[in-house]
Amino acid sequence: MSHAARRVPAFTLNTDGRPHPTENALTALTVVFGLIAFITAFFPGLHLLTSWTGLAGIITGAWGQYVSATTAERFLLVIFLGASAVGFYLGLSHGGLFGGLW
Repeated sequence: MSHAARRVPAFTLNTDGRPHPTENALTALTVVFGLIAFITAFFPGLHLLTSWTGLAGIITGAWGQYVSATTAERFLLVIFLGASAVGFYLGLSHGGLFGGLW
């Protein structure tokens, strides 16, 4: 007796079947910046790293939202744009973009 094997769909951001290299690169950058900004936000001594990566994540996430082509891209962009914003604002509260350099 043969059983139907269930295939797990591969994770892809190109759900429409067409390649989107620019949009995928912006999404990947936003994910990386958002993770770094959010994780380092819990360490007040890393406020420079937190605030700058948060700002970079906000910029790349906003541009990615502007040019995104698929729902999968938008889903990741919104989540990690929010993580970048949280990191950015907490970084600002701990000393800011130039705190301690003046």
